[in-house]
Amino acid sequence: MTNTNSNEVRQRLLGTLFLNAVMRWESVATLMITMVLFLFVNDINVLGLQWQPWFWLVMGTIAEAALVISTMTDPEETQEAMSKEFEKRYDLSNIRNRVSRDRLRSALEYRRDMLKLVKQHKGAMRISLRQTVDDINAWIAHMYDMSEHIDAFEENELVERDLRAVPQKIDRVRLRIERESDAQVKSDLESQLRQLEQQKLNLEATVNSVKRAEIQLESTLSSLGTIYAQMSRLGTKEVDSARAQR
Repeated sequence: MTNTNSNEVRQRLLGTLFLNAVMRWESVATLMITMVLFLFVNDINVLGLQWQPWFWLVMGTIAEAALVISTMTDPEETQEAMSKEFEKRYDLSNIRNRVSRDRLRSALEYRRDMLKLVKQHKGAMRISLRQTVDDINAWIAHMYDMSEHIDAFEENELVERDLRAVPQKIDRVRLRIERESDAQVKSDLESQLRQLEQQKLNLEATVNSVKRAEIQLESTLSSLGTIYAQMSRLGTKEVDSARAQR
């Protein structure tokens, strides 16, 4: 990831954290109470000091700033914001292949449930399980890339046309070579045949890459299911950390 992309992600994450902070019920309550005090509680004396309305605004601002800072520095809030930011990067509506989209949707569901399981643990176990989820993020990113690759292949009309046309061209050129008597023309046809055969190999490699992508999608989803099942077995019981790590 480039520095530019890292900065963009960091800015979006901070924006999400800030929005979460100001939308908390505590923040809303603080703002409402501050406004009520500012508008209706003015005629008081504190330690011989005549209270000014703008004092409430200062105190409210300090209280709200404390809430925002505590939210933005809370590890749980940060993890939640990172999770939302992660899913925003992988919009399933952009994946047109139904099977790929369903597999990605299942993968994201596994990830959400894994994050719920992580919250059931504390200390070193929670850190370890979070690292597992971070590793799975890379798996899901790779699944998304493979899904886009499948979409690109299925929507490429030129490749589809060549898959039908190139074998027919090869058969025609071979037939012409058998019938051609002129040595120079025959040499040119043989050169054309080699180019067509290379094109056919490239097309077959493209088809095979798509087949492999489909297999990898299914295999990765199966692996996610296995990891989720293992995490679920841990439950909330006290287990030996070395065994749990394995």
